[in-house]
Amino acid sequence: MATMRQIRSRIRVAKNIQQITKAMKMVAAARLKRAQDRVQSARPYSQKMREVMASLADAAAGAVEHPLLARREVAHTGILLITADRGLAGSYNAAVIRRAVELVNQFDPLTVRLYIVGRKGNAFFRKRGYNVVDTPQVNSNAFEFGDALAVARAVRQAFETAEIDELYVVYTKFFSPLTQRPTVMKLLPIETEAVEERGGAIATDYLFEPEPARLLGELLPRYVVTQVYQALLESVASEHGARMTSMSSATDNAGKMISTLTLSLNRARQAGITKEISEIVGGAEALKG
Repeated sequence: MATMRQIRSRIRVAKNIQQITKAMKMVAAARLKRAQDRVQSARPYSQKMREVMASLADAAAGAVEHPLLARREVAHTGILLITADRGLAGSYNAAVIRRAVELVNQFDPLTVRLYIVGRKGNAFFRKRGYNVVDTPQVNSNAFEFGDALAVARAVRQAFETAEIDELYVVYTKFFSPLTQRPTVMKLLPIETEAVEERGGAIATDYLFEPEPARLLGELLPRYVVTQVYQALLESVASEHGARMTSMSSATDNAGKMISTLTLSLNRARQAGITKEISEIVGGAEALKG
């Protein structure tokens, strides 16, 4: 049985941990609010971009030849994976990495090139000998559109130079602080049919100037950047949401542990007092005898 000194020591440790996790929860909550606002602000633009692209694809009717539309025999598959730099975010990193591994296993791993954002994903796949390509990194606490542009440019150039013949994006879609879902999106070659499906029903009858084919050629690179930027925003919000939830749970668990240890301490103290009283009474009885 633990001594009172040991129990007090464990209570101090639990309280210190509780203070740390509570502070991390508050920081994550503040960052989540900013990230969530950015996601909600960017979603309408991303959706409208898909609608315009779908309408352009329909109006151009296959009259566009563009490197980002090129379909060729697949010799190498590219996967852009978005993870976090840090842990303590529940199952956030493990879930999206697991989804990426499942995707890699659908192909010959030797033909897969991984473009990974985030130290956690890089460490996992490099340690296991996967073909990881150096990719521009993003600070999840302070990234801008230019960071997404650098990532999108890297994967786009790889596709245009035939280093890869198709590209998938594996990221975490944000629904709420409690709900995030690893998601796979095929980005390159851009399939106009898939864009139309994601764009939904086109309620607006657009008049295009200049001609749709020329506009489509101009918008294709921007579409790639927009989708990468949206995936980064969703992933960052998911990371902060998962970390806030995880730290909230850790704080609650620390509180329960402190209560349990305090109860054990009180019982140990009571047992000690009872023992001392018994010894005093026993000594008094012995003196009487």
